[in-house]
Amino acid sequence: MKKNILVIFLILLIAACTESNGNPQSQPTPKNVSPTKISSTSTATELPPLHTAAPQPLPSPVTLGPDEFPQGYNPITGQRVADPALLDIPALLISISHFPPAARPQAGMSFSPFVYEYFITEGSTRFLAVFYGEAPAPEIPLHGDCEVRSEPIPNSEPLIGNLVWYDQNRNGVQDPGEGGIGGICVNLLDENGKSLRQTTTDSNGVYAFNVKRGKYIIEFEKPAWLEFARKNIGEEGTDSDVDPATGQTDLVSVASSSPLFWDAGLVPSPNGTPTPDPSVELPAAQVGPVRSGRMLYRHIGNFYQHSCLIFASADKYVLARIPGCATVPHTVTGGGAMLTIERMERIQKQVAEKADRKPLPFDYASNLFSDKPPAGGEPVQELHEFWSQLNQSKWVYDAASGAWWHYVDESRIETAGELHPDTDRLTGRQLKFENLILLYAEHVVITPTIVDINMEVGRSGKAFLFRDGKVREIRWSTVAGAYEQKTGLRRPLQFLNLDGTPAALKAGHTWVIIFNLESRLEELSPGFWRARFVAPAGAKNY
Repeated sequence: MKKNILVIFLILLIAACTESNGNPQSQPTPKNVSPTKISSTSTATELPPLHTAAPQPLPSPVTLGPDEFPQGYNPITGQRVADPALLDIPALLISISHFPPAARPQAGMSFSPFVYEYFITEGSTRFLAVFYGEAPAPEIPLHGDCEVRSEPIPNSEPLIGNLVWYDQNRNGVQDPGEGGIGGICVNLLDENGKSLRQTTTDSNGVYAFNVKRGKYIIEFEKPAWLEFARKNIGEEGTDSDVDPATGQTDLVSVASSSPLFWDAGLVPSPNGTPTPDPSVELPAAQVGPVRSGRMLYRHIGNFYQHSCLIFASADKYVLARIPGCATVPHTVTGGGAMLTIERMERIQKQVAEKADRKPLPFDYASNLFSDKPPAGGEPVQELHEFWSQLNQSKWVYDAASGAWWHYVDESRIETAGELHPDTDRLTGRQLKFENLILLYAEHVVITPTIVDINMEVGRSGKAFLFRDGKVREIRWSTVAGAYEQKTGLRRPLQFLNLDGTPAALKAGHTWVIIFNLESRLEELSPGFWRARFVAPAGAKNY
């Protein structure tokens, strides 16, 4: 033990001398990636003083909302943000295409805290993505020396694992905006150091092992161009638990619960850099594809005060009724026109300036977020969305990340029902959401290609919340509460338990699926569910 402490001390002493001599360390790049194509830049800071690691208590469950949130927390995710200044800018609501299939994979969806999916006739769906508190940016994710885990881990107890992340500012703590590293080899050892099995991190840096009760050691294999962050610098839920000299954790005792707090932070190494590959380019800094506006937007646009709705034209009947503030060209090629992030930022600036002139500030707080899952519910491993034969998708629960992985089809007759992982075009990472909400609302057919959905103020209805691998019946509501009655302003859609108390969402991103009243949710076999949409009478079909 003394020898390990001495080794760590010498490593830190050498690093400190290097920094004091004014020799800046360059940002590492992933294997086979050009150093000029990485989107983020190094923000290395002075390292905190070394101290002796002590046993850390596990973090207690946190509950936030529904009306008040701490400074720096996003009220529509329940999470701390990387840049609190973004919370002062009203939301952008962007109409994102799902048809034609050339639109897939869409760009920027993983940066949207709330996404609404809804019917647009002819068996097709579209997304309205809310961008608030998070800045979309292109990325080439860092990559370890192993294959990226591509299969979700089933929800079985107990699990051991969590996250391997790139500690960009070298402070030993998982800060908002610091991404996970895929393809890191992770070994499970018994208490004597004997190897039991190996796994790897997924594209978001998450790993886990299904284990029995007992004691284990977790070992991480770092790439040569990265080093481990220092151990036990912050709280147990957000710091690194790896001995930098060995790449191993302390002995982990597993009882009946899942200790998903065993993280590894990685920082730049002065001893090596990956081989550059000029053929790998940074994705275009765009969000979309963007398509036409729909009637539903008049309701959702009002949920988010002072927000800006962006779409690509619309039918004249619809255009006269939705609150648009910016448009892009209406094109079909590629699934629609792309909205550059540079233009998004210009629009945000204009929207923020207008909001400053409003008599009341905007407020998006309306829902409760809790780390503790609500009691009850039925187990769900997979939720299949069936909108039509050529529009199917599914969500598979990954117990390692506590989130739902998205899968989509190719919308072709010959491959109908064959689904593949969905990624974000901006980052190449697996698209995942912590909450899925299936809600039922009345659909009104105005013309065969124009459908309104009754979600105006004063409405409520049945819904189902999917979180933590279970489904529970809840309610959705746009009924005005004390805040709305006092200010005359709307707040986002609220989710309630059957007794009228706030339903607890999981901190993170939420995907809302909007069905008409005739649609149904059914369990096909234990853990496998299907949400089947029934098109309203009079709407145009294939």
